[in-house]
Amino acid sequence: MPVPLYQAKAEFFRMLGHPVRIRVLELLQDGPMPVRDLLTNIEVERSNLSQQLAVLRRSGIVTSVREADTVVYSLAGPDVAELLGAARRILTELITGQQDLLDELRAAQPADTLSRADLSRAGLSRAGLSGTR
Repeated sequence: MPVPLYQAKAEFFRMLGHPVRIRVLELLQDGPMPVRDLLTNIEVERSNLSQQLAVLRRSGIVTSVREADTVVYSLAGPDVAELLGAARRILTELITGQQDLLDELRAAQPADTLSRADLSRAGLSRAGLSGTR
């Protein structure tokens, strides 16, 4: 029985779900890169990077070629860079929305931090800031 498309998509996104893998893909957007340069830019243990590169290679999202004594990795196609760009745009929108909410909360903060005495003098209670007059 074939795997449903939604399940295949979930597996694909799960494969992307590691910060080192995302960083590798971001770096490879600029072109092929040898493992030593990836190590320098990502600053993780060689074994950790090797594991993450193997996951990306098995999934077919990156390719590798041996050049003399080093292995050079590259993106398997331009769609990966487009996906990372789409993720960046979505995150920008989400963060902007969160910043708007944070600004709203900060603007409302003075009312939230009034003391009981201040509220009492104003004829208000803390529960719902409703009038008690």
